[in-house]
Amino acid sequence: MAEKILEIRGLKKYFPIKKGLVVKAVDGVDLELYKGETLGLVGESGSGKSTIAYTLVGMYGATAGDMIYQGDNIAKTGLKRTMCQKGEIQIVFQDPGSSLNPRRTIQKSMEVPIRIHEKMSHTQRVRRVEELLEAVGLPKDFKDKMPRSIGGGERQLISVARALATNPSLMILDEPTSALDVSIQAKVIRKLMELQRKYDLAYLFITHDLSLMRNVANRVAIMYLGRICELAPTADFFQNPLHPYTQMLLSSIPVATEQEEAVKPAKILSEGEIPSPVNVPPGCSFHLRCRDKMPICSGERPMMREVFPHHWVCCHKFCPENGQNEESNRRGAMPDVSK
Repeated sequence: MAEKILEIRGLKKYFPIKKGLVVKAVDGVDLELYKGETLGLVGESGSGKSTIAYTLVGMYGATAGDMIYQGDNIAKTGLKRTMCQKGEIQIVFQDPGSSLNPRRTIQKSMEVPIRIHEKMSHTQRVRRVEELLEAVGLPKDFKDKMPRSIGGGERQLISVARALATNPSLMILDEPTSALDVSIQAKVIRKLMELQRKYDLAYLFITHDLSLMRNVANRVAIMYLGRICELAPTADFFQNPLHPYTQMLLSSIPVATEQEEAVKPAKILSEGEIPSPVNVPPGCSFHLRCRDKMPICSGERPMMREVFPHHWVCCHKFCPENGQNEESNRRGAMPDVSK
């Protein structure tokens, strides 16, 4: 049985703005993450996925909810920053250039977490940086280079290597390849998967690229306006999407071959525009754009329901009292996917 290392319950993060209004960036999110697993967190820009990441690592304080990391509620006990300071949770950002000091050599940038977390001599720190560079497939002499002298993909691998310096259990990957060329993206992804197997890492992989998750994630969660609308094992997610928003996203994925085109669903066009997170509509937040909306959708917020084993959806279509098969819908806690 895989070990659960992170459990998020009812997480909310609101940002107050002028005249008493708030942006509901994250509005009641439940998620679980297991050791050695990749959970893909997918959504359009502004859906709240990066806000979850920044709240987990202590850059933001949670408005409400629980974040239980290896048994400790880091949202309530003030341990969140402590966990990050210990290096147990690390984050890799989208732009590798912004996370490396342009005036420092790679050695100087990479040894910062080593200085904080380890008591090592200068010689030991140099050796440790060389080991980390080799772990991500880069030559040892990269330690003497400046960030401006190396490419974007190599800078991102250096960011990954620096994150590994503290031996984390959980790594948050916030759009780690979106700023890179396609050919370089593949190299970085392959190395991330190799490192995960080697170190038994858990990845929270944040992206807007659904097609990338097909070959990377064990499970996929879809966010819309601060909420999770569908969560499923990757194969089930792509073969049998349930939420109308998920179906719309999958119908928009470009395909490369005639075989893929033959089985691709017809493109689904949504109605209307994405509402403002300052003025999220009542009920289901997607109902203004949904082609399958019912009267209940505009007045009552749907619950997450397990429609198939480990396949959860937040949609009134799958509520027994709205005409669906009651045996295939179960209310309750989120599933233990490690079984």
